[in-house]
Amino acid sequence: MNDIIIYSVIMLTLLGVLLAVVLYFVAQKFKVYEDPRIDQVSEALPAANCGGCGFAGCRNFAEACVNAQDLSNLFCPVGGNDCMTAVANVLGLKASAKAPEVAVIRCAGEPKHRQQINLYDGAANCKIASALYGGQTDCQYGCLGLGDCVTVCKFDAIIINQQTGLPEVIDEKCTSCGACVKACPKNIIELRKKYPKDRKIFVACMNHDKGGIAKKACAVACTACTKCQKSCPHDAIVIENFLAYIDPVKCKLCRKCVTECGTNSIHEINFPERKIKEELPPKKEVITNEDIKVTEKIEIKDIKE
Repeated sequence: MNDIIIYSVIMLTLLGVLLAVVLYFVAQKFKVYEDPRIDQVSEALPAANCGGCGFAGCRNFAEACVNAQDLSNLFCPVGGNDCMTAVANVLGLKASAKAPEVAVIRCAGEPKHRQQINLYDGAANCKIASALYGGQTDCQYGCLGLGDCVTVCKFDAIIINQQTGLPEVIDEKCTSCGACVKACPKNIIELRKKYPKDRKIFVACMNHDKGGIAKKACAVACTACTKCQKSCPHDAIVIENFLAYIDPVKCKLCRKCVTECGTNSIHEINFPERKIKEELPPKKEVITNEDIKVTEKIEIKDIKE
């Protein structure tokens, strides 16, 4: 009995050793070489795994950087220019600097501006609601307010304003990852150039209907009246499909277009209050003694004649 047990133990040991040798040679035969620089690049990344770079995660982005000949088409929006400089130093390449961006909500159709014509009683999801119908108002281009953008934001940079029912971006937290842009079925969220002091000017409307129809659907809709375009000294405003658009690159924040907009669809944010020009009172005519004497002489002369 003892011999059988000993024999079984020896056989199992030999079998284990044989399988281990086989697995070792198989692993050596089919092993995949991984560039050690991928780990170095991964350490330089913020590990947000937000997908803002266009890849599934930071690890995939690191692999793309290592395999790329240049970094001109690769950028980590969360890490920014400092992060890409660190990545470039690891790979011995040159990183292209990119201006910081921030998300903006291009819709101002709160309840007081858009009359509700129906009630949506379904899943609280913008994508589902958008697939079923145009919305609860006459404007089929406006925000649905169900918060898909809030759900996908990993940085808590978007909230829904309970009074307006519209999303609001917290500039300090926004990393311009673009997750909210992809999540919005109405395409009302845009990444725009981030100016100093978080100042921004943009058309808060996406309505492509003609002026009268757009104005009827929403009181603050853009009517494509061209006043803003004519007032812009920098050619930063274009009008296409009955909608004005301000180019964030050409715009110099002069704010001339804001005062020209008749529907208040152009928003100016984080600017100081405009100074109200005081109208000067009309100048009073002062009549001197010499004027009186001259007038008397003229009257006397007229009487004599």
